[in-house]
Amino acid sequence: MTHAQELPLHMRRNGLDPVGELAKARDGEGVVRVETPFGLPAYLVCRHENVRQVLSDPARFSSVLRPFRGLDELDADELAAMRAGNLIGFDLPEHTRLRRMLTPEFTMRRMRRLEPRITEIVQAALDDLERAGRPADLVAHFALPVPSLVICELLGVPYADRAAFQDRSVRMLDTSLPMKQRAAAQREDRAYMAGLVERAQADPGEDMLGMLIREHGDELSTDELIGIAGLLLLAGHETTSNMLALGTLALLRHPDQLATIRKDPAQIEPAIEELLRWLSIVQSLPPRTTTTEVEIAGHAIPAGSMVICSLPAANRDSAFIDDPETLDITRGPPATSPSAMGCTTVSGPRWRGWRCASPFPALLQRFPGLALADPDEPADFRSFSLVHGLNSLPVTW
Repeated sequence: MTHAQELPLHMRRNGLDPVGELAKARDGEGVVRVETPFGLPAYLVCRHENVRQVLSDPARFSSVLRPFRGLDELDADELAAMRAGNLIGFDLPEHTRLRRMLTPEFTMRRMRRLEPRITEIVQAALDDLERAGRPADLVAHFALPVPSLVICELLGVPYADRAAFQDRSVRMLDTSLPMKQRAAAQREDRAYMAGLVERAQADPGEDMLGMLIREHGDELSTDELIGIAGLLLLAGHETTSNMLALGTLALLRHPDQLATIRKDPAQIEPAIEELLRWLSIVQSLPPRTTTTEVEIAGHAIPAGSMVICSLPAANRDSAFIDDPETLDITRGPPATSPSAMGCTTVSGPRWRGWRCASPFPALLQRFPGLALADPDEPADFRSFSLVHGLNSLPVTW
């Protein structure tokens, strides 16, 4: 499938921007009926205030997703095992229980301890990019390997296994594939994670899995450890690698913004906040299911309905922020930031941790003349991925 019209509305992009139909839905009805990649009907919520309404009310908008085609052949035990540890698929109090055990791993103190190793990883990737010669693919030589190595360090994953887990991640997130193929990739990933957890239980190391087993081994089942590891591995390199690639593309297309960061690397912090808002690389959070009849933007939505929040539409809502279509890294954080409203549930904390050794300033310092290899060449976007990104980004310097 290659036609743009086959994409669900909430996944359609015009390059780095959401399509006009999405803005029209937000500024018009606010809520529209759509069909999900699973073939199920859903209500798409587009306005910022309504997205906040959905995300802040788990009692009426449950994160527990009902079974759908492609997974209906699984028995209850396998479904429960696949859901275990996936904190974004649980409501309170289970979500809080799991998140409480993970939060310390994403504090600034933890990331500062990793800063020397992260710096080594970034510099090695820059060396590799330079050796590749001009033009070089920023995705293959920098945006993908840097977060992959970092998440391998965090989880104790052998870096030699990176190609296999990257392949599984792409298949799990590719909505153009039949659901059974995506479920098969998820099973493969789970089997791999089970091996990691088994080895960590036998000999806990200093990585995140070792920490969880030493400090919370009595509170977490093996299935939960497998689920946590799988979620963090998937989110850890998918969101960050695509943020690096799309963020670089956005800055290269906005030379005034790029010049600000080059002049003052400390500007990378507000730049990341603004890029998170403006790019919205996560198309939507996992769907919610209404537990009762609800009203959103004047629309009555029956109980048991699937609700999807459009993050690109919400983050460019003029009721949320002034001049939302403009990328402006100097604007300062809005009253309610994208991460505060849940738009970066997984990637937000990880990007905050990276600010102590962000790859962006290192990239711009090494290559002060960094530019697109061919500014007139259309960018190679990953159209059918649940995480917006690039297949490649040829650059020169």
